[in-house]
Amino acid sequence: MPDSPSSPVTRIARHTREAIYVREANLVDDLIGKLTFTEMIYFQLMGRRPTAAQTRILDAVLVTLMEHGLTPSVIATRMVYDSCPEAIQAAVAAGLLAVGSTFVGTMEGCAALIEEIRAAPEGEAARARAIAERHRGAKLPLPGFGHPLHKPDDPRSPRLLQLAEDAGLAGNHIRALRALAAQVDSVYGRHITINATGAVAALLGEIEIPPAVMRGIAVVSRSAGLVGHIREEQLDPAARHMWRLIDEQLPYRADPAE
Repeated sequence: MPDSPSSPVTRIARHTREAIYVREANLVDDLIGKLTFTEMIYFQLMGRRPTAAQTRILDAVLVTLMEHGLTPSVIATRMVYDSCPEAIQAAVAAGLLAVGSTFVGTMEGCAALIEEIRAAPEGEAARARAIAERHRGAKLPLPGFGHPLHKPDDPRSPRLLQLAEDAGLAGNHIRALRALAAQVDSVYGRHITINATGAVAALLGEIEIPPAVMRGIAVVSRSAGLVGHIREEQLDPAARHMWRLIDEQLPYRADPAE
């Protein structure tokens, strides 16, 4: 019977009494010990094995996004772990809830801008300038640009872009990002760095990861980083210290009398 909207199917995995198949590859015979974790992520998402260059780029992205210090997601994970150390998964889940449009997950917003530039009939430079003017005029954050700590440039971005160039994968997405960066500097009248998630958006585009799932790559990477912070919390607890600092440094003030 042909597929229809009323009969959904899955094409990811199936099993028999003797075997498990992922994308029609035998898990035991074809995948375990033969694909790296990075290759398996791509295979799971895209339904095909990545090239060596695609694997190298995805691996670099995963390494880049794993750790950035005591960010909100890390603080949340440590606090929840301190509250329920019997449930590591709850602590990791708490941290992942902070992977959003402000921290870690902004690559999908930048990817949307890159796609807008690539599809522009008037040319990339003109559309990039229009995007920069639109965001500046509306005083909107520009996803993929700026960083509160890394100035004048986010050191991760040039490294990622260079890796793509070295792998022969610097194509339309990176070109569109660079066009946007040039117009951002011009419109804002100052240099604003391409941040790591901006570079990641371009790189994931070059290896054909759809924008709608890019934040999921950040979730996979950051999950491992959060487990690392849980391990440190086990060995050298800091959550109670953070709690105490907030209690001491955040004063209470009553509402003023009317």
